[in-house]
This record gives sequence, structure tokens and C-alpha cells, in this order.
Amino acid sequence: MELYLLRHGLAEEAKPGSRDADRALTAEGKRKLRLVLGVARRAGLRPDLILTSPYRRAVETAQIAAELLEYNEPLLETPQLVPEADAAEAWAEIRIHKAAKSILVSSHEPLTSELIHFLCGARAEVKKGSLTRIDLEHVNPRPSGVLKWMLTPKLAEGFKSSSSKPPK
Repeated sequence: MELYLLRHGLAEEAKPGSRDADRALTAEGKRKLRLVLGVARRAGLRPDLILTSPYRRAVETAQIAAELLEYNEPLLETPQLVPEADAAEAWAEIRIHKAAKSILVSSHEPLTSELIHFLCGARAEVKKGSLTRIDLEHVNPRPSGVLKWMLTPKLAEGFKSSSSKPPK
């Protein structure tokens, strides 16, 4: 299985009296996501399934991914992908869909970096709008994945302005 972990893009600041779950992406956040996902599209990413946290900024991130990656199925929202979710529980939710060859997950910090550590033992600082690929040969309760690459918005800018080829 190819697992793509997409941290949501830049979101608006929390407003007094409003819920964290209701924060939307900013225009800059959407622009940077489009850069990252454009590189991923050129590298051939076409997910079989997109899972997302139910928080607004993650859903908006997943919607942009679906549009740019030509994904035409419904997005699957799951509470196991909220910021403070447990990595093992998030992985159990992802594993339900083990028949999918390629899954994109739209989520948050600290869950995204905790999932990377849980899946492959690597520690990573996950920037907003970053896309990380992890390959898993077996979809076991205690996985052993390989961190293939991480694409940040800053790196994606370089692919936009040069003839460099995106990651495979």
C-alpha cells in the first residue's frame, strides 16, 4: 500500500468563541496546497481512496486534493484523524481499507508526525501543506513502513520554477 499523509494547509486563526474544528483554509494555504498537489499529480499520484478528518480545514484540503488528483469518489470523514487522535487508532481506521493500493489521508499535527513515527519509526517535522509518502508491504496492526519522501510547499516551489522532476 502507498499511504500519502497530507497535513492541512495554512488555516485562519481561531476566533474568540468559535470552535477549532471550524477554522477554514486561507487563500495562501490553498495556493500552497495546489503547488504541492500539482507536483504530486505530475509524479502520477492518483489515490484509490481519500480519508479526512472532519475538521473544516482538513476537509477543504481533501477537496483540493480530490480536484487536482482527479479523484471522483466521496471523501470519507473519520474522527480517528483529528489532531489529538491516537496513531494506532488512526492506523486501525486506515487498515479497514487495506484493499486500496493508494490512500491519501488529510489530517493535522500532531497526528501526522505521530503516524509517520508509528508506521516507520522515523521522526519528522511536518509542515502545513506537506505531503508524505510511506510504503507498506504488509498492512498489519503493527506496521513496518518505509518513508519514501516528504514534499513541503517550499520544495514544491522549486519544482514549479525549475525543470526538476518530482519524486516518484
